[in-house]
Amino acid sequence: MLNLAVIIKLEPDFSEGNVSYNSDGTLNRAETKNILGPHSAIACNAAFYCKVKYGARIAIGTMGPPIAETALEQAQLLSDAEELHLYSDRLFAGADTLATAEVLKNGVDKMFGGNKIDIVFSGHRASDGETGQTGPQTAWKLGYTFLGNVIDFNIDLDRKVVIAKRLISLQGMDTIIEEIESPLPVFITIDPSYRSNFNTVSQRLAANKLRKEGTNQSKDYKQFLKVFDSKKLDLDPKRVGLPGSPTIVYRVEKIPRAKTNRKTEFIDPSNPNNITPVTTKIIQILGGK
Repeated sequence: MLNLAVIIKLEPDFSEGNVSYNSDGTLNRAETKNILGPHSAIACNAAFYCKVKYGARIAIGTMGPPIAETALEQAQLLSDAEELHLYSDRLFAGADTLATAEVLKNGVDKMFGGNKIDIVFSGHRASDGETGQTGPQTAWKLGYTFLGNVIDFNIDLDRKVVIAKRLISLQGMDTIIEEIESPLPVFITIDPSYRSNFNTVSQRLAANKLRKEGTNQSKDYKQFLKVFDSKKLDLDPKRVGLPGSPTIVYRVEKIPRAKTNRKTEFIDPSNPNNITPVTTKIIQILGGK
């Protein structure tokens, strides 16, 4: 049986109306709604595809404060995971991507009672960090082959290899699609363009059944939840949090909030004279005459 891990993150919901800012222009995390990161959700979908097609089992892990349970609950809804891991400790505060990777590496090692994980999935970056470094660094610490920006993949269970297609972008050149084959275990970051395809009736039926199961289990997600602090993860305090973070922030620049000049006008659709100006404006915006 394939053992899969998904690394996810609780992130601010940057959709309009859900973001709160402090007076100095910085993000007010206490007042901003948090959700499962959109790239993390895509990684969950990739793992769910493996569950349907290959009968894999899934463990999901995240590092963060207790509120990060919210992301695990949402992830289970998408993936029907058997295990949920929360890595939470005050010692982890202030971690850069390398210190975060140290925690995640030890967390993956604890999944399914320490059994070997065949594939680790993650999103290709977090929407609030945008570095894209945590995945590759975790793969390096695990000693796994790293495949980035994967848009499609299949698994040859007999040969224990992954056949993947990934996007390769080089400066000054068009983006190309590379097809690559790698033996298990691998660490895969999923590109936002990835879509799961269930091509047979049996796969679609299985997907519907497992989605219902995931929905039901997410309602009582705490029975699948395991919380790990630094001691339970066998971590050296010098390698996590601020002490384990070699990144030096040289300067922080505030991004000014864009000024909006919006006007809302309610139109009575029963009067044709009100509709004509609206349709004319829409046509102009779309480039018509």
